[in-house]
Amino acid sequence: MRSFAVSVALAILLSTAGSAADPKAGKIVYDKSCKSCHGADGTPNPAIEKMLKVKMWDLKSKEVQSRTDADLRKVNIEGEGKMKPVAGITGPAVDDLLAYVRSLAK
Repeated sequence: MRSFAVSVALAILLSTAGSAADPKAGKIVYDKSCKSCHGADGTPNPAIEKMLKVKMWDLKSKEVQSRTDADLRKVNIEGEGKMKPVAGITGPAVDDLLAYVRSLAK
């Protein structure tokens, strides 16, 4: 009975080991889809702000970093204000992007 419990615990650990978000993979998504507006380090591109006539938040800022993961996922998937949804990202790529954005604050 004990070996069964150990086997189940090991199976659960192995099945979740690969599911953690990967900020390195998120950086690839960010560089492709976000960097032109949000800058290499999360600092908004002033030319884009001027063109769109909007104030963009610095992704490193307390205002952005204090938002919930669910809220930031929603912004990426659905867009917000004049920001369009991030094209072509779904599932794990959204989590990877979120992990990368979170890493900007560190």
